[in-house]
Parts: sequence; structure tokens; C-alpha cells
Amino acid sequence: MSQIEYLQKLHRAGRIGRRELLGRAAALGASATALSVIIATEDAHAAETPRRGGTMRLGIGGGSTTDSLDPATWNDSVGTTGGFAFFEPLIETGAGNAAQPGLAASWEAKPGATEWVFNLQKGVTFHNGKTFTADDAVYSINLHRGKTKSGAAGVFSAIMDVKKTGDNQITISLKAADGEFPAVLTDYHCRMVPEGTTDFTKPVGTGAFTVAGYQPGVRVHGTRNPNYWRKDRGFLDAFDLTVINDSTARLNALMSGQVDTINRVDAKVANLIKAKKGYELVVSPGGWHTVVSLMQDKGAMFENHDLRLAMKYGIDREQVVKTLMGGYGSVGFDHPIPRGDANFNTALKPIAHDPDKAKFHLKKSGFAGTVTIQSSDAAFNGAVDMATLFQGNLAKAGLKVDVKKEPADGFWSNVWLKGACVVSYWAGRTTATQMLDVGYGPGAPWNESHYQNPKFTALLNAARAELDAGKRKSILFEAQALMSDDVAALIPAFRNSLDAHNGKVGGLVPASLSDMDNSAITVRGWMKA
Repeated sequence: MSQIEYLQKLHRAGRIGRRELLGRAAALGASATALSVIIATEDAHAAETPRRGGTMRLGIGGGSTTDSLDPATWNDSVGTTGGFAFFEPLIETGAGNAAQPGLAASWEAKPGATEWVFNLQKGVTFHNGKTFTADDAVYSINLHRGKTKSGAAGVFSAIMDVKKTGDNQITISLKAADGEFPAVLTDYHCRMVPEGTTDFTKPVGTGAFTVAGYQPGVRVHGTRNPNYWRKDRGFLDAFDLTVINDSTARLNALMSGQVDTINRVDAKVANLIKAKKGYELVVSPGGWHTVVSLMQDKGAMFENHDLRLAMKYGIDREQVVKTLMGGYGSVGFDHPIPRGDANFNTALKPIAHDPDKAKFHLKKSGFAGTVTIQSSDAAFNGAVDMATLFQGNLAKAGLKVDVKKEPADGFWSNVWLKGACVVSYWAGRTTATQMLDVGYGPGAPWNESHYQNPKFTALLNAARAELDAGKRKSILFEAQALMSDDVAALIPAFRNSLDAHNGKVGGLVPASLSDMDNSAITVRGWMKA
């Protein structure tokens, strides 16, 4: 899908206006003639009007019996897709990854950008009838600060203080200037809960739905919140999410009418869905990428830079895109910033598959042992196949690799962040700085490779503090170039997210960060019949 087609999808769903559509199309190089065609096409495809009512049935991969409705613990699609229905953020990610109001109605930085003032929506109530106030916002943010297992702890470590400055206003003080700070609050873990909340077995949020049933790794069921404050979403009467981790079973559930929409469509069958009447494939190019973490702790095998280089040159990235992604993706550069990001380093060249260079660095490393890659289809469709492909690639360079297939259930709690060489994935983040920080920052709990490089840390801190967009871009270019050579991880490919639905579903459009409309399909989507 081209970027202009992507923008047209957003326009038809009412996510962006005509002016923004034409302006962004022109910025992408569309000629006057092309813009005229776009106008004519959009006039012929009037935006769909959302319909209220009905129940949406979802078949979602990425769930486990160890899941929880505690937002701090979410680490996969079932947690976010189900959780987004119940809880809301202060700041949302809009079209083009722009920060837009959520439970924060507006915000502004004080001079120097070390203090940010957020004005909260008034008259919003939680599911239990309690009014949402600044006290709740302060408490909710602090759940991800200090001693916490939250995946947002890394990016939130930049916060020095959060205080109430009015019943509907909070002020956040930062340790250093950050001109992009509102984007930090879009982190999917940061959801607003009532002050004092500790029990998430009976969650209370401000979202469009209340919890009607929850079985970790099995089912999430929600019913419409009759007091929901927004009129531009929350169209469904209910949703029923079934955890279906097997890709074939998900597809069968869609085709047999058991569910209305699924995520993580196997690329091997994507074209078949596109050609089948009554079904639609939704292709979202974005920040989703595969990772093979190489834990870099002192004394560990992957502290050896040459061993890491042997693996970087030894894997065939093009083969991953063509064979495992069916062409629905692009090669990675061993850094997590996608091509569509404004700060993507366009000067970098992909790391070419070069068995001779791999042999050279393997010999230089002195490593003569075996690398065990732990993988599971719980991570993503084809995760085990990718590990097996790399096993064959690296054998040509003389590196012996064993593939250990881990069970899907418990993979995220028992294997990820624990194994020395583990296949996983990341969804994108709103800004390049945020993505680098949450995945590779020195204090990030989810720094899965335990990556530590003083130069990278200095660049990351400088990028965060830089208020000038052009200067920040230059810093981020340098950080990506450093990671491409040095980072203790293989990031071989970015994959387009592939969702599918039957003709009953409306409002599912391509997203910029993750599947199922950035996990918000239950909130923004509707049933046509």
C-alpha cells in the first residue's frame, strides 16, 4: 500500500480532513493532476457513517494465561486490544503519529521545556461513577515511576515530579528539556485509573466499555459504558475477544463466521483474502519489527562485538521479507526506526548478507561454541521459521546454531527478557526518541539485550533535550548509525501489520504503530449490520 492510499483510507474513515489529506499528499510529491484525481476519488467514496449497536467478535493472536488487565504489564496484542476498551490515556496517537487530546484536553510547555502543564477534560467519570480529577492523573502516572515493573518505566524515568496544580490540571517537571514530551504519555501502558487502585482483577477506567468477562489467555468481553463521555467513538453495544494464537485457526474462525475480524494474518494467505469477495485485508506499514536480542551483559557471549557482527552479516534479511513476510515488509538496519519516520536515517545502507564477512568476524571473535536461539510463535507468526532460517544462514558462515522452540503459553513471562538469544518483536512508538529510549535506553526495564554504550546514551539524552527539530534529526541519524554496527540485537525486518475482517466491520483502517488500528478497533470501529 502506498502512503497516499494509506492517507485516503484515513480520510474515508473520518480520521483526517480533506485539507490534511491534500496537504500531506502534496508533501509526498503528488502533482496537481494527481491531486485532482485524489479529490475525484474521495468524492466518489464518501466517508462511511458509523453505525451504533451490535457486537464485534474478534479473534486475536498474542495472548497468554499469564496476562493481566493491569496496564503496566501489557506486552502483546490481546492485552492492548482488550485493555484499550476499558482504559484511556492522557494523550493519544493521531494520524501521522501526532499527539492529540485524550483525557488531557490541552497542554503547553513552559520556557525551556522542562515543565509541562496539562489541562484535563472536565466532567469525565470512571465506570464506578467517580469523577476523573488531577489526583487520579498524578497517581496513574506514578504507577510507572520508581520501583515498578511497568514497560513505561524507562521513558518515565525522565520525569522528576508530577503534581496537581488544580482540580483539572497537572504539571510535570522533567530532569532535562524534552520538546517531544507529550508523546511519552502516549505509551500504551500509561492509562488512567482511580487514585489508589491496586486490584486490577476488577478494573475501573473511563473507557467506552466496562468489563463483562475476563479469562487470561482465553477471552475478554466488554459491554458499552452508558456514561461514556465521547460521542465520536464507542459505537458498539459490546465486543467479544477470543484469544486464538494459531494463525491457521484464526483464519478459519474468520472464514467460518465465528469471528468478524482477526489480526496477524499469515502473509502466505494475504493475497487470497484480498481476492475473496466479502472480506478485506488491511495492510499497515509502520514500526512493527522483528528482533533477535543478543544479551550483552559483561562476561556473556554477546559482549563479543565480533560475534555480533558475524551474526549481523550472516543473516539474509531479504530472505526474511520475501519468504516469511510474503513481500509485506522491508529489510531492517539493526535499529528500530522505520522508513516512514521523519527521523529515519536515509544515509544508511542495509546490512548485506555476506557469509565471507561473517566468517571473518567469527574467526576474529574466537568463538567456537553453539548459539541457541529461543523462539515461539507466541512472538509472531513465523518466529520459529525465522530462527530456523537464520540457523541455515549462519551455518554457511561456520557458526553452529540450535533452535529451541518454546511453548506459546508463558513465553513472555518465562523466556523473554530472560534468555540470552530470543526472538521477539516490537510495535512502533510515536517518536524515534521514544522508541530508542523504551527499547534500548540504559534504564529501560524492557531493554531486552541489556544494551549499554555510553556514546549511544549520550546521543539519546542529547536528542531528548534538543528542542530544534533539525538538530534533533541529526543526532538521531548518528544514533541509528551507531546502533546499526554496535547494537546487541538483530533487527532484520519491518513487517506490515496484516489484519482482516468480513463485510460487517466498519472503521478498521491502516495504522501507524500496531495492528487492529493501533489496538483501538473496539473503540473506533463499528458493525455495519
